[in-house]
Amino acid sequence: MNETPLLSVIIPVYNVEQYLCQCLDSILAQDFDDYEVILVDDGSTDKSGVICDQYAREHTAFRCIHKANGGHTSARKCGYEASRGEYISFVDSDDWIAPDMYHKICQVIRHTHADIIHFGYIAAMPDKEETWQIPFSSGCYDKKRLEKEIYPRMLYAGTYFKYGISPNLWNKIFRRELLRKHLFQVPNEITVGEDALTTYSCMLEASSMYFMEEAFYYYRSNDSSTSHSTVPFSRLSVNHRMFDTLHSTIDISSYPYMEQQIYYFIVYQCLLTYVLVFQNMTRASHNFQPENNFRQAFLEECRYPLIHKAFSSIPVKAIGGMHNKLYALCVRHGLAGLFRFLLKRQ
Repeated sequence: MNETPLLSVIIPVYNVEQYLCQCLDSILAQDFDDYEVILVDDGSTDKSGVICDQYAREHTAFRCIHKANGGHTSARKCGYEASRGEYISFVDSDDWIAPDMYHKICQVIRHTHADIIHFGYIAAMPDKEETWQIPFSSGCYDKKRLEKEIYPRMLYAGTYFKYGISPNLWNKIFRRELLRKHLFQVPNEITVGEDALTTYSCMLEASSMYFMEEAFYYYRSNDSSTSHSTVPFSRLSVNHRMFDTLHSTIDISSYPYMEQQIYYFIVYQCLLTYVLVFQNMTRASHNFQPENNFRQAFLEECRYPLIHKAFSSIPVKAIGGMHNKLYALCVRHGLAGLFRFLLKRQ
């Protein structure tokens, strides 16, 4: 391994002993060796830390850091500080990658010196796989082309709700210097949407990007997902922090069309969250103190400045699904009773 490798692979690790070896073995299987791997054990309470130490002992390209639990963003920052590569790749520790991924991507890096390389991924579910490819032509985009073709559709591609560019960090590789500023501006406390806060601000500052049509990354998608999840009331305040940070880090003065895209993003995230949070309140209303009652909590959400602006700005007809349209009308006009009625009927 070179003293300054071309690529640093940063893998935050937390309680994934069941999947971790598959992830790490997929990196060892690469037909490319100009890389280092930084494993950040984020306070795991299972055998994940032991597995990390074993790989670090047996493979010189691997290093392991153990730290107190601080969340995904904290672990990524820790990995970045320990890394030496010219470019940075993130891999989630329950996912895995194709064996030719880094060889092909680093060929692109050496030929183009692009600031960001973006590629597709495969959502691996228990019973099937679905490939997600980038909805833009492959190739190198300079700043002028990014401003003309990518930025106007970056967060919102024009159909509710499809990203132009997915917010995930793991299907992109970033030039080291570009990443630092934008990764470290994300508060560690934000545990939802944190990838978007880094990805989109990096893209707006990038001088060039290269889009690859290949899907190299396998994202483990299990079906415990949102429709059956319990989302705590505190998620609403996490959303507020995320929305405020996104709005403040995106340079709207230079790219005024980004404001409407941010509003679409906020509406989408709110509608995903509200159904889960407020359904939990209706099912267990006797557990909530009066100050957290349904009506008060709902109206406080409707009045939150960025949320109010977003729901006032986005045409209801542009929102997909009749239930979502009705929910959006309730948020726009503060109709707590109707919103609760709709939740009970869903």
